[in-house]
Amino acid sequence: MTSTATPPGLARFNALEQQAAYTALLEVCASTAWARRLLAARPYADPGALYAKSDAATAALTEADLAEAMAGHPPIGRPEPGDPTSAREQRGMAGATDELRAEMLELNLAYQEKFGHVFLICATGRTAEEMRDAVRDRLGNPPEEEREIVRTELGKINRIRLTRLVEED
Repeated sequence: MTSTATPPGLARFNALEQQAAYTALLEVCASTAWARRLLAARPYADPGALYAKSDAATAALTEADLAEAMAGHPPIGRPEPGDPTSAREQRGMAGATDELRAEMLELNLAYQEKFGHVFLICATGRTAEEMRDAVRDRLGNPPEEEREIVRTELGKINRIRLTRLVEED
């Protein structure tokens, strides 16, 4: 027998007061435009509908909206103190050598200088070496291509964070 009931975490999200739901969404993605789009579509019948709305909202972000979203992400290897989400997502950097950490700092700075924003990658499940290699590779991208890669990576991060939000009991 198949259940059509809304999962408990999603039901809880759907039932939140408007401001509380907005705050929860901003913890997923710092873009106010993205959060407003998802908030306006509540309630969600199932997680798939929420994820589809997130994907559409991410695709619709302007450059200013993307900049706002990226401002909510600390550099790889330097999660904000007291930010368990970034620390968990960047876990692959935890065992990095001092040399690799120093190299990541240099690469992060070079990336930020070239593109004007933090290097954004869906770090969940990636090793420190994989993240280093990704920033090295992406430093050679033209800005237009890099902006679309950033949008894709942001979408992956948003999906992981939304999943955690609506699937936790």
